[in-house]
Amino acid sequence: MLLDCPTKSANHFDPETIPVEKVLIDDTSIAYKVFGDGDPLLMINGFSSTMDTWNPPMLDLLSQSYRVVIFDSRGMGHSGSSEKPYSIPLFANDTANLMDQLGISRAHLFGYSLGGMVAQDLALSFPERIRSLVLVSTDCGGSHAERMSAGVWETLSDKSGDLLSQAERMFSVLFPSGWLAEHDPWDYCPEIHETTPVEHIVRQSEAFFAWQGTYDRLPDIQCPALVITGTDDVIIPPGNAFILAGRIPASWLVQIPGGGHGIAYQFPELFSKAVLMFLGLAVLFPRS
Repeated sequence: MLLDCPTKSANHFDPETIPVEKVLIDDTSIAYKVFGDGDPLLMINGFSSTMDTWNPPMLDLLSQSYRVVIFDSRGMGHSGSSEKPYSIPLFANDTANLMDQLGISRAHLFGYSLGGMVAQDLALSFPERIRSLVLVSTDCGGSHAERMSAGVWETLSDKSGDLLSQAERMFSVLFPSGWLAEHDPWDYCPEIHETTPVEHIVRQSEAFFAWQGTYDRLPDIQCPALVITGTDDVIIPPGNAFILAGRIPASWLVQIPGGGHGIAYQFPELFSKAVLMFLGLAVLFPRS
């Protein structure tokens, strides 16, 4: 499915007004926010990201139909950490434990970038807990994944300088150059207030590179899955979406023309409509 892109609309939803809550998970604390009503939708963020990096217009649209849970992964933002080695399975277990703490027996799972890898591991380890998967700008990991260039990784992992410098570097790889030539990314991205110690970001990156991936196990995913990619993503090349959709039995593939890794910021209405359409149909799928 190939979708065309509409323009941005005004947003009045401010997730910053929702208080941060914390629960003890395993050997640390996890910070989270909950808003909206309906079936639970857990959202797992990407590399080095915190809750305040989610795009408010997208959160607004999703929370009109679902009980949305966003949280800071172990070591990120307001969440705590420990000496336990970081890994994708550990992040998946943290998410399952958070569901337990919030009284959520089953949920729709939304994973963005690194969060999509965690979501795959969670769906495979706890299939009875997951109603559906939304895998955004992510890959299967391991030797089968198509990797970003060394230059893109260098830009992505460079946390030097002040927050303004870091944001400008991030924009250069999050969004296609053609889109940046016509749009100011500051008009499309939320203000970021949370901070994360650099050593925790390094530990998360080590977990990313150490992950052996899910390629051989993808056919075992039991729930329906939506795989979304931007055609101009240089962080997670779009070929990865075809790998995921080709191996997950009940899957949809959506490509957004002109979308970079930050497709949910570029096109929040279109992106959210695709997610909501899928979630509405996913509950009709019989469980295998």
